[in-house]
Amino acid sequence: MKATIWHNPACGTSRKTLAILNESGADVTVIEYLGQPYTREKLEQLLRDSGMTAKDALRTRGTDAEERGLIEADDETVLEAMLQDPSYVNRPFVETEKGVRFCRPQDKVREIL
Repeated sequence: MKATIWHNPACGTSRKTLAILNESGADVTVIEYLGQPYTREKLEQLLRDSGMTAKDALRTRGTDAEERGLIEADDETVLEAMLQDPSYVNRPFVETEKGVRFCRPQDKVREIL
């Protein structure tokens, strides 16, 4: 099975999710999204396929999202902020042929393995 993870190696949940993927024997593609940001099309697709809105996936911890008013902003404004600065996207997202999951907690990844 092929799997793609949008990964931040500094994030414990992301590292644990990647470990589950590796242990499963999946052929894993790792995208370190802070260095290789999302395209609008891909981020919209991941959100849609995981049943989330941009606001649902907004990372507030360790960012200035609250100070920038992103918590109260509309989804389009949040999406634009995420595209300009991918640190606003909470993580990790994983995609396989069985679907997309926002893997918080990391065991959510097992639903698509």
